[in-house]
Amino acid sequence: ANSEEVSRLFEKSNATLEKLGAVITTREIQQEPKLWLETLAICQQHQAKLADLLASFELKENQKIRVIFTGAGTSQYVGDTLVPYLRRTGDTNRFEFVSLGTTDIVAAPKDYLLADEPTLLVSFARSGNSPESKATVKLANKVVKQVKHLVITCAVEGALAVTGKTDANSLVVLMPELSNDKGFAMTGSFTCMTLAGLLFFDQTDQAKKIDYVKTAVKLGEYVIEQEDQLAALVELDFERIVYLGSGPLSGLAREAQLKILELTHGQIATVFDSSMGFRHGPKSFINEKTLVLGLVANDPYTRKYDLDVLEEVHADQIALQTVSIGQVSGHEFTGQRFDYPPSETLPEGYLALPDIMVAQVIALLTSLKIGNTPDTPSPSGTVNRVVKGVLIHEFE
Repeated sequence: ANSEEVSRLFEKSNATLEKLGAVITTREIQQEPKLWLETLAICQQHQAKLADLLASFELKENQKIRVIFTGAGTSQYVGDTLVPYLRRTGDTNRFEFVSLGTTDIVAAPKDYLLADEPTLLVSFARSGNSPESKATVKLANKVVKQVKHLVITCAVEGALAVTGKTDANSLVVLMPELSNDKGFAMTGSFTCMTLAGLLFFDQTDQAKKIDYVKTAVKLGEYVIEQEDQLAALVELDFERIVYLGSGPLSGLAREAQLKILELTHGQIATVFDSSMGFRHGPKSFINEKTLVLGLVANDPYTRKYDLDVLEEVHADQIALQTVSIGQVSGHEFTGQRFDYPPSETLPEGYLALPDIMVAQVIALLTSLKIGNTPDTPSPSGTVNRVVKGVLIHEFE
C-alpha cells in the first residue's frame, strides 16, 4: 500500500478500509475509549457480587487469598500489566497477586498451583475457547483444595462464560459486546479486561478511579487524533522495533511488541524489555534500522530510569529513532517524543490504556506499510485468532 492509501486511516470509509484488509482492526482500535466507559459501568454492577464471592472463602487467621490472573498470549499480558500496579494499590493484606500464563499452568501444574492456598483464579479471555484456558480451570479445580473463579471474558457464548455461569463457585463478568474483537489481534478486549482488573482490585477511592477512566478516555481519543504523528514515525525505514517500560509498563511493553509481531506476521523483528533490563544484553538488538520506543512512567522515581535508558540510546546514535511515549511532567526526553496533552497525571495502571493504543496504531500502520492485511495477517493461516492444535494431556 502506498503512504497516501494508509494515511488518515481513521477518517477513511469502511469500503476503503475493507480493500486494505484493515476495516475490522481500524474500527476496533478507534472504538476503545468508548468501550472503557461501558466497562466502568459493567464493573460497578458486579462489584457487590465479587465481594460476595470473596467473602465465601473459608480462611484461617491471617491467611491470604492467592489471586492468580491468567490467560494465554495477550490475555496473560493483562495480568503482567496489572500485578505490579496492584501490589502497590490493591489490598495486599488480604490478597497475594500473581500473573501466570495458562500455557505455563497447563504444562506444569505442580509448579504453579498450590494445593493448600485458597485461590481466586481470574481467567482473562477474549473468546473463552482457548484449550489452555478451559484446561486451567479444570486443573485448578483438581489441584487446589479451595478455589473460586472470576471469569472476565468478551464472548457470551464462549466455553468459559457458559460453564462459569452454571458453577456456584464462579462469577462471570462479560466485557462490552464490541470488545469481542473480530480482528486477529486483541485490541479492545485487552484494554477492557485490563481496566476491569483495575476497577475490581485497585483500592483507590471510587470517585478517583472514575476520574482516571475519564482521563484515559481523553488520552485514548487523542491517540486517534494524532494518527499523522504516528504515521510519520512508521514511514521511517525501520526493520526492527523495541518497546521498553518499567513496573506495569514493562508488562505492557510485551503486549506492545506482540501487536507489531502479529500484524506484520513477523516481518518486523521485535523485542521488549524493562527499561533497566534492556542494557543487560538485549540492547545488542539495536541497529541503524531500529525504532526504540519507551513507555515512560509517571512515578517520578521510576520515570528517571525510563528516561535514562532512552537518553543513553539517543546519545549512542545507534538506533534509527528513539521515542518517548508519555505524559509531560517537566522531566522530559531530549529526543523525539509522543506527548499526551496536559491532563490529570495517570498512575501507570490506567496510563497503560492509552499507551497500548499508541502501539496498536503503530502496528496497524506498519502492517499496511509492508503490504500486509491487518485483519488477517497470517497468510499461511498457521497462526489463528483462537489457538488450534493444542493437545491437552490427562493430568493425574
